[in-house]
Amino acid sequence: MPLTFASPIHTRLNVSSLERAILETLAYSDIFDHPLTLDELHCYLVAPASRDEINECVISMKEIACKEGYYFLADHPEIVVIRKQREENSRKVFERAIFYGRILGRLPFIRMAALTGSLAVLNLSKNIDMDFMLVAKPGRVWIARAFAIVLGKIARLFGDTICPNIIVSESALAWHLHDLYSARELTQMIPITGLEMYHRLRGANLWVEAFLPNAYPETSKIFKAPEVWRLGELPLRGRFGDKIESWEMNRKIARFSKQAGFGAETVFTADVCQGNFHQHRIWTHREYQERLSLLGFPLPSGEGRRRTDGSTLAHRVEAVRAE
Repeated sequence: MPLTFASPIHTRLNVSSLERAILETLAYSDIFDHPLTLDELHCYLVAPASRDEINECVISMKEIACKEGYYFLADHPEIVVIRKQREENSRKVFERAIFYGRILGRLPFIRMAALTGSLAVLNLSKNIDMDFMLVAKPGRVWIARAFAIVLGKIARLFGDTICPNIIVSESALAWHLHDLYSARELTQMIPITGLEMYHRLRGANLWVEAFLPNAYPETSKIFKAPEVWRLGELPLRGRFGDKIESWEMNRKIARFSKQAGFGAETVFTADVCQGNFHQHRIWTHREYQERLSLLGFPLPSGEGRRRTDGSTLAHRVEAVRAE
């Protein structure tokens, strides 16, 4: 549907920093037809504020509507129905994803398995892919990926699609891109195995606070699984494993380099295997810019691109704190 938000298509000057932060947060979720509860709005707010402050603010905002406990941009009320339908459709897939995640976490050289993407927030639309982020032993990222791909082929026999989209070495936990898209991905993921490694991952990416200062790991979402000693790792340790790792990495990168979408959002090194060939980040940024522009809040030049400091949003955080 065309976007026809109530606010005029020009830069708005008579709005508080908190109101702007609320509108920006809901505009981002609007991209995915995903209205937010008050707790979620607080968690994903792009500025620091208490739950009570947000609740008091949204009451007077004409651009915001609330239905059945969900907050959304007023001209898009149908997304409440969409969210509820998607949640219902996602639950069975979610349960299967947790099952596969536990298996992934026990495969050789995999130290953490976490559910990511739309399924992590029960918002599957058309595709029923199960997206995972994996952390692997240093020097065995590509062998770990090979084991995950084998599990994916087995899952396909049962009608399930496992997508280990991001695999990183435990020595490369720091995210290379600092932007709202990455911050949301890290915040929304659900660790299934490797709880200690998950905490190391969050600790290595404290920059997330500049974008989502109210977001903290929710222990209620964490699935605890016992750690196991992986007997299958023994044959692939040492020099023989090094040769297999190098061979697997080189042949896969050679194949990936010929695939459409290579380079824009893909990263393939000895420590990182990130295969986002569909350029979802770029699409999200474009949709976000469009919504903010219609709300009267065009993004500053360069916002949301490859930034490493989060300065613009950090300044906005300080503005809200000063109010």
